[in-house]
Amino acid sequence: MKILLVGEYSRLHNSLKEGLEKLNHDVTIVAAHDGFKKYDVDFLIKKKYQKGPKRKIKNLIYRVSGVDLESINIKNQIKKLRPQLSNYDIVQFINEAPFGCTAKIERDIFDLISGCNSNIYLLSCGTDYTSVSYANDEKFRYSILTPYKNGKDTTFLSAYGLKFLEPEFKALHNHIYKKINGVIASDLDYHIPLKNHPKYIGLIPNPINTEILKFEKPQIEDKIVIFHGINSHNYFKKGNDIFDKALEILKTKYSERVKIITVRSLPYKDYIKAYNEAHIILDQVYAYDQGYNALEAMAKGKVVFTGAEKEWLDHYNVKEDTIAINAIPNENDIAKKLEWLIKNPEKIIEISYNARQFIEEHHNYVKSAKLYLKTWKDNNN
Repeated sequence: MKILLVGEYSRLHNSLKEGLEKLNHDVTIVAAHDGFKKYDVDFLIKKKYQKGPKRKIKNLIYRVSGVDLESINIKNQIKKLRPQLSNYDIVQFINEAPFGCTAKIERDIFDLISGCNSNIYLLSCGTDYTSVSYANDEKFRYSILTPYKNGKDTTFLSAYGLKFLEPEFKALHNHIYKKINGVIASDLDYHIPLKNHPKYIGLIPNPINTEILKFEKPQIEDKIVIFHGINSHNYFKKGNDIFDKALEILKTKYSERVKIITVRSLPYKDYIKAYNEAHIILDQVYAYDQGYNALEAMAKGKVVFTGAEKEWLDHYNVKEDTIAINAIPNENDIAKKLEWLIKNPEKIIEISYNARQFIEEHHNYVKSAKLYLKTWKDNNN
């Protein structure tokens, strides 16, 4: 089959492409770079107004007229590419607004691509109308909106996806849902809000390329190495402030027994290299399931503090803190779990093996690709 994947977040579509190609399908990705991460794509949509004077001019024109030059630039690139983006058997959009444009232009782009293809699918794997409205209604015990709701974060509010609650983005959501064959969730954080929705066709766990990411048995010879990777725009949203507080508690008690590595906003390839020597990765707090960074680290045999809530334990029928460490929004709880691992380093090795086995069983990229193919086939027109 010819398959077009539209948009890229955290390497999800790249890993899915690799799995589908293993199964002899022809796969194309059209996307802009995911922020500073710079994942590979086949048709790169270039953003011209991200830095310097051009960005200032763009922002000024938008404030005065409501016209977004970057959105127009992106739409024009899609128009030029339309012949190469036509006549695919399957098209999958990674998000309701995969290019970060205004709602009107995201709708135009969706119509440009969906209008020359059949069998259109949508992923819920990042903020969108359904997940943000569910969190905004406080149906989760805690959510990515918690730092915003409690007034902790007043700087990078765009990171919370609040735009999806605006009327024009709700209209975009409704427009897309009328046209798609169905929507697929990538993990439980998106599965839970979509339950019982008529367009929801199931959860397919994130695909991880287990051939690229080799398992490395933890070598604990001197200090236990803890890695804290920070994306500055998501500092509060990911709970990095809580991790920082937990690390301060740890430093006062175990400075001789731990080495802490903290990095900020690294491109993907540099990020992967930066945590290679780590035994423990601090990923995110306000989650119920693991996101992409956590899963890739688990594949490499790291002990990851991330979303591993009761809903996840029940879904996969696993025991708490045996595969991933559930990081709740409490620095004292996180510090205690870190202390437990420092005092019991054999647990690091045990969890490392369990994490890799879990990824191979539930997230292997070829297995995931097969699930996508079955789901698409079952819901094709």
